[in-house]
Amino acid sequence: MEDGDTSSSFPIGKSAQEKGLSYVPDCYVVPPPQRSNLTPETTNVPVVDLAGLHDPGERSHIIKDIGSASRGLGFFQIINHGVCQSVLDGALSSAFDFFNLPMEKKLEFMSNDVHKPVRYGTSLKDGIDKVQFWRIFLKHYAHPLKDWVELWPKSPANYRENMGKYATEVRKLALELTTAITESLGIGPTYLNNKMEEGMQVMAINCYPACPKPELALGLPPHSDYSCFTILLQSSQGLEIMDRNDGTWRAVPELDSALQVHVGDHLEVLSNGLYKSVVHRAALNTEKTRISIASLHSLGMDEKMETAKELIDEQHPKNYKGSSFRDFLNFLSANDIAEGKSFIQTLN
Repeated sequence: MEDGDTSSSFPIGKSAQEKGLSYVPDCYVVPPPQRSNLTPETTNVPVVDLAGLHDPGERSHIIKDIGSASRGLGFFQIINHGVCQSVLDGALSSAFDFFNLPMEKKLEFMSNDVHKPVRYGTSLKDGIDKVQFWRIFLKHYAHPLKDWVELWPKSPANYRENMGKYATEVRKLALELTTAITESLGIGPTYLNNKMEEGMQVMAINCYPACPKPELALGLPPHSDYSCFTILLQSSQGLEIMDRNDGTWRAVPELDSALQVHVGDHLEVLSNGLYKSVVHRAALNTEKTRISIASLHSLGMDEKMETAKELIDEQHPKNYKGSSFRDFLNFLSANDIAEGKSFIQTLN
């Protein structure tokens, strides 16, 4: 133990992960039952090939695969998704370049206010979380791009261009996935189209530096995403998802050029629990920094997601209250997710 190892000793800009400390301070150490296994079992993740999504002969099979994955793990990987490799590489490269900037450039965006449209921070939501997590992040709104891109970092020089291209491409993909997901629920491909067209896209660019004792700490604690769904791009393995059947944690295997899709809380609400939001966490390693770029897609800031009335009957009564993105931000501001509180529990 080192002197002054409380979370208040590691504000944003001076955190252990930003400074590259050679030890893990006490306030980062998670209780033994919550620690990650350094050699976790990998999980058998469904892989959905989107190549035939516009082919009437293939589409029904793809819709069925998406429905099956959303009912089971609440998670799947997608290939032939239409976002070209150069766009994926450009986004990851710009993310690495941003986190390698001098500290004063990054601290221009520092904020503990979860309602801010662009903010740099550490740990889960800020540098004063009770338990600290070995993570640095930049979050920014991304749709409509023209409304937000001028607030994004100017440095590195290609950040806005590269991340903007990725944000635009992944949003097109999200709208395609929206039609497929609602079709898989049996409520039709256009059920959410207009609301998602007008909806929110939030980019969370996460940096998990190499950790001297990865078995003691986590990059992010177990949580589900508030969104309808999240599309994730990562530079290397580190994402773990919880098997709902037995509570065990499994590593998600790497698959070249694939993107990962997380069912979020709002899709669980829409489906009346047919689809479950996936509980996941970020594990660490000693060797290299891992970057993940999460694109979270939801309805508009104050547009409440309600359960589809077509999925409610006497045998399946309505199980969830409606909620909006702003409701989630207010929840995040008032609660500590690391203590096991989850947004979805407030909706039951």
